[in-house]
Amino acid sequence: MRTLYVTEFISLDGVVEAPGGEEGYRHTGWTFDIDEDPTMYAFKGEELFGTESLLLGRTTYEGFSAAWPEREGEFADKFNTMDKVVVSTTLEEPSWTNTRVVRDLDAVRELKEGDGGSIQVAGSATLAQALHRAGLVDQWNLMVFPVVLGSGKRLFPSDAEDKQKLTLRESRSYTNGVQLNVFDVVR
Repeated sequence: MRTLYVTEFISLDGVVEAPGGEEGYRHTGWTFDIDEDPTMYAFKGEELFGTESLLLGRTTYEGFSAAWPEREGEFADKFNTMDKVVVSTTLEEPSWTNTRVVRDLDAVRELKEGDGGSIQVAGSATLAQALHRAGLVDQWNLMVFPVVLGSGKRLFPSDAEDKQKLTLRESRSYTNGVQLNVFDVVR
């Protein structure tokens, strides 16, 4: 069985909406307000280069597919050539290389039960919530930024029915106050 993990930039109060400048949110680009610490991106490289497949929701897919094909470098090469799966009921013909569409979480469950390396869910908050509710998430990689946004889409919705116990596997602190927490889901 493949490991499925969710990786998020998240505020101290749990908001994951528009960290990179996506339109329509009053605090859009909130991660750019924090001083840069290049060492924190070393972990993002570890994540990406240890991942076989990228699992995205439609909205995140549209943002990524508009940005990454035009970029160069190791990260871009990996993103552009790796296996990508989009969970969507509306996307018909994805244009980004090595991308296919699945329609529901049953297809994600089949993907997870198949052979291969780890599956990364980047951003895609609505998808991450659905995967969480369905018990398909094995690990949470959360880069917690030292900011309280007060409003916006939260990673864990307040209407969750069951609690989920996690085990902290790894924690790193960076000079800019960002803290990485890697949690394994306790089954």
